[in-house]
Amino acid sequence: MAKKWVYTFEEGQASMRNLLGGKGANLGEMTSIGLPVPPGFTVTTEACLAYLDFGETFAEGMWDQVVDGMKDLSKKMGREFGDNSDPLLVSVRSGARISMPGMMDTILNLGLNDESVESLAAKAGDRFAWDSYRRLVQMFGKVVLNVEGLKFEHFIEQIREKEGVKSDPEVSAEGWKTVVQQFKDLIKKETGTEFPQDPWVQLEYAVAAVFKSWNGAPAINYRNATGIPHDLGTAVNVMAMVFGNVGDDCGTGVAFTRNPATGEIELFGEYLFNAQGEDVVSGARTPLKVADLEERAPEIHERMMEVSSLLEKHYREMQDMEFTVEHGKLWMLQTRNGKRTAAAAVKIAVDMVAEGLISKEEAVGRIEAGQIDMLLHPRFDAKAMADAEVLTQGLNASPGAAVGVVYLDADTAQAKAQAGEAVILVRPETTPDDVHGMLAAKGVLTQRGGATSHAAVVARQLGKPCVAGCEDISIDFAAGQFSVGDVVVKVGDVISLDGGTGRVFLGEIPTVAPSFDDQPDLQRILSWADDIRRLQVWANADDPEQATRARRYGAQGIGLCRTEHMFLGDRTEKFQEAILAHQSGDADEFERVLKEILLPLQRDDFHGIFKSMDGLPVIIRLLDPPLHEFLPSLEELIAEVATLKATGKSDAAKEHLLAMVEDMHEFNPMLGLRGCRLGITMPSLNKMQVRAIFEAACDAAKEGVTVKPEVMIPLTSHVNEMNKIQPLLVEVAKQVMQEKGIEIEYKFGTMIEIPRAALTAGEMAEVAEFFSFGTNDLTQMTFGLSRDDAERKFLLRYADPDDLNILPVNPFQAIDQVGVGRLMEIAVTEGRATRPDLEVGICGEHGGEPSSIDFCHRIGLNYVSCSPYRVPIARLAAAHAVLKEQGKK
Repeated sequence: MAKKWVYTFEEGQASMRNLLGGKGANLGEMTSIGLPVPPGFTVTTEACLAYLDFGETFAEGMWDQVVDGMKDLSKKMGREFGDNSDPLLVSVRSGARISMPGMMDTILNLGLNDESVESLAAKAGDRFAWDSYRRLVQMFGKVVLNVEGLKFEHFIEQIREKEGVKSDPEVSAEGWKTVVQQFKDLIKKETGTEFPQDPWVQLEYAVAAVFKSWNGAPAINYRNATGIPHDLGTAVNVMAMVFGNVGDDCGTGVAFTRNPATGEIELFGEYLFNAQGEDVVSGARTPLKVADLEERAPEIHERMMEVSSLLEKHYREMQDMEFTVEHGKLWMLQTRNGKRTAAAAVKIAVDMVAEGLISKEEAVGRIEAGQIDMLLHPRFDAKAMADAEVLTQGLNASPGAAVGVVYLDADTAQAKAQAGEAVILVRPETTPDDVHGMLAAKGVLTQRGGATSHAAVVARQLGKPCVAGCEDISIDFAAGQFSVGDVVVKVGDVISLDGGTGRVFLGEIPTVAPSFDDQPDLQRILSWADDIRRLQVWANADDPEQATRARRYGAQGIGLCRTEHMFLGDRTEKFQEAILAHQSGDADEFERVLKEILLPLQRDDFHGIFKSMDGLPVIIRLLDPPLHEFLPSLEELIAEVATLKATGKSDAAKEHLLAMVEDMHEFNPMLGLRGCRLGITMPSLNKMQVRAIFEAACDAAKEGVTVKPEVMIPLTSHVNEMNKIQPLLVEVAKQVMQEKGIEIEYKFGTMIEIPRAALTAGEMAEVAEFFSFGTNDLTQMTFGLSRDDAERKFLLRYADPDDLNILPVNPFQAIDQVGVGRLMEIAVTEGRATRPDLEVGICGEHGGEPSSIDFCHRIGLNYVSCSPYRVPIARLAAAHAVLKEQGKK
């Protein structure tokens, strides 16, 4: 039986989105539930993949099925495709499985030519016919033949100016007739070919263009940025035309069943009278609000409300709908799950649970970790914003605060962003060709467009602040600037965008962190996530303030308290006293500094942390870095001493310090005297830290605080290292508890960050009561590279699919599950074979990354630990791991 490449809308349904793409599947579904959908058919995603695999050649039998589909469509519509006397006109739209910007734009009115436009004019009027024809030539030239869109707009602006009108609907039939010829001349000049007059050739070129757009740069850039697979392909949807540009009782619009920016329940969107669909999405004209239809066209508004309610209940999701009104009749052209801001996503999920549309598990599964991150992004400082100079006001298309340098084209914006510059992309309007620039930019500002324009929809999807429809700005590409009245903003100037209010400011406005406590819907989602997840979420915190924040964000313990961070700032000089005394061989002075200066400082810090984490475990890592990191750099000291000598001066103290730093210098300090090796060779230092920990814990316990200290010995590679240092430290702990007259619960364990420790975990667990994976160092040692050097010189290129493409991801951002992950699995399995109740967690930066959290869940860790700010993300990701395991996500 021949392969089926084409399905009519009557044959499609929502469950077929892999084959028919999201748009085609939903057109079939809407047809099946009786909504007014123009007839049409879908060419499958498999046909696209075959076309690309076969060297951009249609698969055998596919075009024959397209021809049959057009004949069937002609019968349904009572007009023949290709008949110049009474032409059947169609639209051609792309439709990938996952909705994504960057795919080919729609082509409308396909089937018109120089002859059939006259027939259409005789039946429906000159102006409508020539307006429809110029749209086809313009879209076909831009989308299929790749002629720059601004060149077409230039001729439209000329005819409006010549006729003294402000908008496209006011342009005369003769005006559009002139423009059509100019468009055709432009295509000939730019491509060397004529605009095709044969409707079947138009259709063939259009279908091929949709397929090719799957591998176009905008689509690939977007898939790379969002993790969408490259092997899905796109479908092609061919639909009989319905016209919103026939007269004032016609129009076109885009509407959402809920507000995509806030999540509020309202019919939200935009509508243009006497227009076709691309006028709304492109932003070429600033539209009316859909809500205005209640007054201007009440019957259409009422019908839209009915359809909106029906679709939302049917799909149990907020819907994004495209529709056309032809002489008062509503036609549905598309529905899909609506893109929304992070705040809207959370509110919609919570509201739909309350409305009984979805379960709590579904609500949790619908929120992505990146959306939680967006909700915790900084916002503009209110006082600074009140004092700032407002440059202009536009539409608040996508919320958020963005500060950056102005650039007027996507290519430059991308290049500057890759060079480390914060960028604001400023455009008349955006198209799929601008997506790579939008991905790179901190925010987007457009001169034209509304809440459903390309810029607004894509920015919301990407979580980028966007101010659209700033009609009072004038962009001068030749001069590299835009202006608002007399104020000129040049490329390279800094502006600030407030996507929540639509205001644009000159210069940089400082930002502040948002309040987690003021987001009840987010907290409700996270509480539901807590009910689902098995993996605990702890936090990395080095002082009481960080510990308090971590607990407020939902942390269930401290997985890493880095004691070396307690010696930074104004305490560095005090710690230097101890180091210099030890290097000078002055044991008494070394012990004095430890006991009288450093121990009280550490004890006070630990006491505050224990109070903040009352009832929860706190893992404290003993000193890890090499001691020379707390001293002036060798290079600086050499330069200073050399400068003194060159001027005939000397500084005995400086020279003595240089001699000691030189003595402590290591060629590879990451693998040198640090971690447990430092503790073994200088046990007084670790003993002081353990005494500080247990004195603080006992004092807090006497105050009624439930303390659970866990002492972590870093960088162990051999069980004999544990056997050497741990008993000395346990003895100190017991001594302190005896002195304080109180017993507390405690553990001693180790950080697994050397491959040998993972491979001999069974032995390590004979001594260690818990393991914590330090995946930053474990990754460095497994790959045999230095993170700082590698990321600076080559690693980012290794993980770039458009460059060397050696690694699927940067292994310092997401766990290398095949290599590093294998070591982790061995350590968990063999460690628990020795000690079944072994507590195992992760405290590297990977502890807050969703795919790494999913892996940690699968290999049976007890907890992940991450930055306090990433605790909400980790709570959600841990719940997602369970839902994936259950096949619910």
